[in-house]
Amino acid sequence: MIDIELQHYRELTEEARTRLIEAYADVRAPLLHLPNYRVAAFAERLGRHASEPGFELVLGYAGEVPIGYAYGNTIEEGDRWWTRMIKPLPAEVAALPTLALKEIGVRTQWRGTGVARRIHDELLSGRTEPQVTLMVNPAAGDGKVLALYETWGYEAINEVQPSPQAPPLVAMIRPR
Repeated sequence: MIDIELQHYRELTEEARTRLIEAYADVRAPLLHLPNYRVAAFAERLGRHASEPGFELVLGYAGEVPIGYAYGNTIEEGDRWWTRMIKPLPAEVAALPTLALKEIGVRTQWRGTGVARRIHDELLSGRTEPQVTLMVNPAAGDGKVLALYETWGYEAINEVQPSPQAPPLVAMIRPR
């Protein structure tokens, strides 16, 4: 097993923000030319997400290098996360407090090593929400990312177009 240190942040300190953006820029490097993936667009979303209820970030480090991250926050019924779905959701899905996993990423060198799952599970470990949801680009990794989430217990529940600049995404959910 790869030796990494996992650090939790329940508020976005300047140091955590800097390290997260550093890792994000490397993780998303092939996509940074697209408007929704630009570092400035991510930094804007991050600022908004960090101010939302139940925000939590887990950064994974190999020595001093941030190699991966996952963050999310609590959403409730009526949250814009749910209202952007293309098809109506069953009422019981959106009625429960839910952890919305807003971002997860691992630098290329550490992909396929279990680091993403460890960071993911660490984020979920202290949460109280009964379910967790995420959105994934079905084309990411030629479908391998969506398939990976399915092995983690997520199931597709809807489609969403979060913004005109964003690719169409698949919304997934699983019990915590």
